[in-house]
Amino acid sequence: MATTELEGPGPDGLSARATRTLKAVPRIWNRFWRLVSLYMPKRLYARSLIIVIAPMILLQSVVAFVFMERHWATVTQRLSQATVRDIAAIIDLIETYPHDADYANIIRIAQDRMQLKVDLLPPDPLPPPGPKPFFSILDDVLSSEITRQINRPFWIDTVGNSNIVEVRVQLENKVLRVFVRRSQAYASNTHIFLIWMVGTSLVLLMIAIPFLRNQIRPILTLAEAAESFGKGRPMPRDFRPRGAEEVRRAGFAFIQMRERIERQIDQRTAMLTGVSHDLRTILTRFKLQLALAGGKAETKAALNQDIDDMQSMLEGYLAFARGEASEDPGRFDLDAYFQKLGDEAALRKCKLSTTLSGDPTVHVRPNAFARLLSNVIGNAFRYAKTVEVSANHGRGSLVVTVDDDGPGIPADRREDVFKPFVRLDEARNLDASGTGLGLSIARDIARSHGGDITLDDSPLGGLRAVIKVPA
Repeated sequence: MATTELEGPGPDGLSARATRTLKAVPRIWNRFWRLVSLYMPKRLYARSLIIVIAPMILLQSVVAFVFMERHWATVTQRLSQATVRDIAAIIDLIETYPHDADYANIIRIAQDRMQLKVDLLPPDPLPPPGPKPFFSILDDVLSSEITRQINRPFWIDTVGNSNIVEVRVQLENKVLRVFVRRSQAYASNTHIFLIWMVGTSLVLLMIAIPFLRNQIRPILTLAEAAESFGKGRPMPRDFRPRGAEEVRRAGFAFIQMRERIERQIDQRTAMLTGVSHDLRTILTRFKLQLALAGGKAETKAALNQDIDDMQSMLEGYLAFARGEASEDPGRFDLDAYFQKLGDEAALRKCKLSTTLSGDPTVHVRPNAFARLLSNVIGNAFRYAKTVEVSANHGRGSLVVTVDDDGPGIPADRREDVFKPFVRLDEARNLDASGTGLGLSIARDIARSHGGDITLDDSPLGGLRAVIKVPA
């Protein structure tokens, strides 16, 4: 026998279905806001405008709806009631005093006291009902009031931009035609309210938009200064903290941070240069003493090799120090550099192919960038027979891809080769006499330009190095 499990109340008194619904609410809410964020503007100025404009539009929409619903409809209804009441009074007069042949007194009273133009027509059939406008509050209200107060066959004409509304009422042996000014039965000054509302909103926006732009401009200037510093370029000359107090504090903090970083880099560069220079002097003295000293040739050769290795390490230290040294940005010609690469490939007996798309001139620190490319491409020349270099310059960035057919680097060791002094004996790195600083210097230069270097598998079977820098 099958049994059905009923959903009982949970520990908090809620059913299981209600509990699941409550748990799903945050997830639905987060999904809704993620969908909204996809279509929201991404820039601060556009979002700030939405913050200013959206509440204003919402407020005016509510005010306009309340006005239309309450004031406009109510006033129109009361005006129509009064007008129909006057028409009903004229009908009562006509029916009360039928001995007046031409009804001249009634027509005069209607025109002088009620501002209504009244005519009595033969008892012809009323015209067929005309098409009603899409939205006409006057047509609906006036028709309902005539039906309620007079309750006789009638025909009205409210269509058009005329200031006159025509009303015809079927009497026993005649037709009463009444011409009413539209303003008597309709609140015709509504557009004035809408014009004032829209006009004041435009004035407020004309004041708010320039003020908002002035408040956001210091933030954009700070962002440009930080971006220039991240790319290794000098800070704009006209940069100084402006705007609100919080933006000024962020600007002063950025300037202090930049000064501390530059001071730290200068101190480390000076220290490395000084230490390397002093040690090089001592190594030169060792070489001279070995050349003058006697002893076995094998021992002297081993000591000379050790001194050469130490000399190479010191050169690497100096190179690492120069890699962080400041250099003014300038123009770098990729076409000219690729021509030099062709000569180097011929000397190394490597097959090289280069492709370039976009502007061949990039705005970088020329010497540092040339060294970056030399370290990466030279490493490919050293361990491969075929090298392909492609450069794509467009949309504010430069992407240089270097592919080779060398032995490659294991995927789990590709980040290790960017660490200083790391060498992969079983794979590839700089030359055997190197210090393991070549790729470290290359990535350091790329990141100082605001870019990076990544390694991947090459379609040629070796290693692919991708250099991305803003340019």
